[in-house]
Amino acid sequence: MTRRPSRPARFLSCALAAGTLLATAACSDDGGSDGPRVSGVAASQVAGKKQTPSPTATLSTDGARTALITEADIEDDWNQVKDTEAENWHDSLLIGTVDVSDFLTAKADAADCQRLLDSLYDDDLLGRPSGSSALRGFEQGDSRLLYQVASYDRTDPQDSLKWMATLPEKCDQFTVTDKGEQRTVQVVDDSLPAVGDAREGLRVTVKGETGGTDVTLTLDVAAVRVGDDAITVTGGGLDGGEHDSVEQAAKLGTQRLKDVLAGRTPAPAPSEVE
Repeated sequence: MTRRPSRPARFLSCALAAGTLLATAACSDDGGSDGPRVSGVAASQVAGKKQTPSPTATLSTDGARTALITEADIEDDWNQVKDTEAENWHDSLLIGTVDVSDFLTAKADAADCQRLLDSLYDDDLLGRPSGSSALRGFEQGDSRLLYQVASYDRTDPQDSLKWMATLPEKCDQFTVTDKGEQRTVQVVDDSLPAVGDAREGLRVTVKGETGGTDVTLTLDVAAVRVGDDAITVTGGGLDGGEHDSVEQAAKLGTQRLKDVLAGRTPAPAPSEVE
C-alpha cells in the first residue's frame, strides 16, 4: 500500500544520490545558540500550560511576509530562493505507509507517526493555517531550509505542540514502506531556546535507499507559538547538520514575529548593519 500525496509531488535532486528528494531539515548533535535552553521534556511541560500572550494585532498577509527571516538572520552561506521554488519543496523519502506491526499495543501511535510523515511532506506540521501565512526558502550546497509564519486564529497551535511533544516516545523508531521498499525512521527530542509562548523541537532521521544507494535524510524541525500565531522551521538534507541554523532562525524569527504583532518594524540582523 502506498500513500498518495495530497497534492502534486514536488522533488529536489541531491548531488550525493541518484534519486530525488528535498533536503528539508537536519540537525547536529550540538546546539550553538546563546541564552537559556529548554529540553524536550521541559518544553513539553511549558507547552502544556497555555500562557496568555501580550495583546497583539491580527496577523495580516503583509505582516506575515514582514515577519519572515532573511539570509542575514541565519548567517553562514544560505541563499534565498524564489518563493515558487520553496513552495514546491518536498521529500520523496517521507512518502510511505507506516508499518502498524511495529506498534504492538498502541495502534493509535502508528497513526500519529503517519501524521508526522505526512505533515512534514506537506509542510503543515501545525495543521493548515486558518489565517494569513507566508514562507521563505533558503539553500546552502545540498541543504535546504524552509521557514514559515502563519496565523491559527480559528484553530489552536498549542494542540499541535502538545502532539509534537509526544512523538519522541510514540515514534521512537518505526518502519515505513513505499513501493516495496522499507525505510527506518527515528524521532528524538531536539532542544530549542526559551522563546515564544511555547515551543517544540524534533530531530527526524529517515534511512533508506534511493537510486540503489543507501542514504540518510536528517530533518531538524522547530515550531514556536506566539499567541495564536506560530513559526515553523525545517532545515538540512542528506549531509545532515543544520541544527544551528534552525535554532538561530527560531530565535530571531520569533522576535521578528513579536515585533510585527506589536506594530513595530523588525530590527535588522547584526550582519545587515555591519
